[in-house]
Amino acid sequence: MIQAVHIYQEAQRIFLQIGPITWYRYSFMIMLGLAMAIVLGVREGNKLGITTNDIIDGVIIIVPLSIVGTRLWYVIFEWHRYANDLMGIFSIGDGGLAIHGGFITAFISAYVYTKIKKINLFSGFDIMVPGFLIAQASGRWGNFFNKEAHGGVIGGLDENYINVTERTWDSASSGVLANNEPIWDAQRSFLSDKLHLPDFITNNMFISGPDGINYYHPTFLYESVWNVLGFIIVVVLRRTKLLKVGDLLAFYLIWYSTGRFFIEAMRTDSLYVGDTGIRTAQLISILMIIGGIAYLVFSRLVLKPKRYIDRLDDVSQISDVVEKVIFDEMELTENIELPSGEPFGLVFLWKSQKETALSNEGVITQTDKDQKVTFTLVASKDDIKVSKNYKFTIKAK
Repeated sequence: MIQAVHIYQEAQRIFLQIGPITWYRYSFMIMLGLAMAIVLGVREGNKLGITTNDIIDGVIIIVPLSIVGTRLWYVIFEWHRYANDLMGIFSIGDGGLAIHGGFITAFISAYVYTKIKKINLFSGFDIMVPGFLIAQASGRWGNFFNKEAHGGVIGGLDENYINVTERTWDSASSGVLANNEPIWDAQRSFLSDKLHLPDFITNNMFISGPDGINYYHPTFLYESVWNVLGFIIVVVLRRTKLLKVGDLLAFYLIWYSTGRFFIEAMRTDSLYVGDTGIRTAQLISILMIIGGIAYLVFSRLVLKPKRYIDRLDDVSQISDVVEKVIFDEMELTENIELPSGEPFGLVFLWKSQKETALSNEGVITQTDKDQKVTFTLVASKDDIKVSKNYKFTIKAK
């Protein structure tokens, strides 16, 4: 019976299989969360004066580093699993990503990247936080399909616990019991009647886990819901007068860590600090909460940043100026000097994907062949950047 359970659980993990290529639901949910985070980041980032190109470049650099960070963090605290199987370190499809490692890596990477690109660090964090929350919410569903990151047995174990070998289980019924065990009925009732969860969640929490085949607490769901609530609060807060630039970093540190601290206490697969019995996630959560509070105090007393909505207004004003820079002709038949930023009090930088089309002096040049060219105007002031694209056909001279 146990073997049948494992076979069924393995089948549940697969999202798509074409020949030898297998795409697991775990990685699909992570990719989905990442995609949502990027879309949200680009939309809000443009409103905060960070160009789409800078955001995409940051994603290309920071995301892979963060994935490595999440894996290394897990491997470090579970080294006994990989000491004799080094190749297993690369098997992330089987799970084993610790979000705190990813957060620390992303934090450091974002700091370095924004310094190099001269982007406002705290605005960078402001666009990362909503993405972090929604990506983590999605990623937890990957844990759901992997049947991991769950809590303990619902109701716990008592003297009425029946050995798993004495039980029967119908693998064809998606985890529905083949017989009516009183203990399992009570466990299932908690999920379906008290929490009102749909059957596809309830059935998938019927797991061959560390305490035998039972219904386990869906801690993945608890954390996912917590992150979604945090995301909704963020979306509302950033259009109010209460928020200042960079405050979302503190909100994330406090909000996420508070939920994670309590949910972690329910989990059966926690990472521990050596043999101390201290859960690493709870320890890091406490440190993150303290860090979030300390940052808020430091920000208010020392940094004194602008209000978030004032930053949005500044970017909006620059965007209005950029929108007034218009070319009427879509076909250029002579060399044209592009507008400079002096009349508008901004710095204009013109870019083109074809180096031959744009001189260093900001002049559109002609060649012996017609060219279809996209020019990008990047208008900047302090650490705010606003971009606009123009598409032209440059006729041959």
